[in-house]
Amino acid sequence: MELTTQLALFLDNRPGTLARVCEALAEAKVNIIAFSTNDTVDHTVVRMVVSDHRKALDVFEERGALVVESEVLMVTGDNRPGSLASIAQKLADAKINIDYAYCATGPQQKTGVLILRASNCKKALKILNAVSSEAIESPAKPPRKSARSPV
Repeated sequence: MELTTQLALFLDNRPGTLARVCEALAEAKVNIIAFSTNDTVDHTVVRMVVSDHRKALDVFEERGALVVESEVLMVTGDNRPGSLASIAQKLADAKINIDYAYCATGPQQKTGVLILRASNCKKALKILNAVSSEAIESPAKPPRKSARSPV
């Protein structure tokens, strides 16, 4: 679990745009660790965590792309039912909002990576690190059930 820098690019929503972004990063030997896209009618926002955000920034700025940096949490955890529920509940108990998150894992993978933007990333990191330490020292507990409906 660590704090890391996410880059958000604002791009034209047209065929080939994502390919050109990925090719430019590959040429600069920057690996994409995680990414998501959100589209609108005329543009798309590509959020990504990369192996070298400074080098990626240079690549994007050289090409005139609008890019914004933000701090996010990168959480590597178990790929099992209830993992995300446990993380979300721990943050909710600490009054930390999850602004957005994205992740993916293969069905057979034992672990996955979650990118999470929280209302207070530093506090979220402390909370989740404390929980990780407790989990190592004590048996796993199921996530606490809330009296409120989640939807």
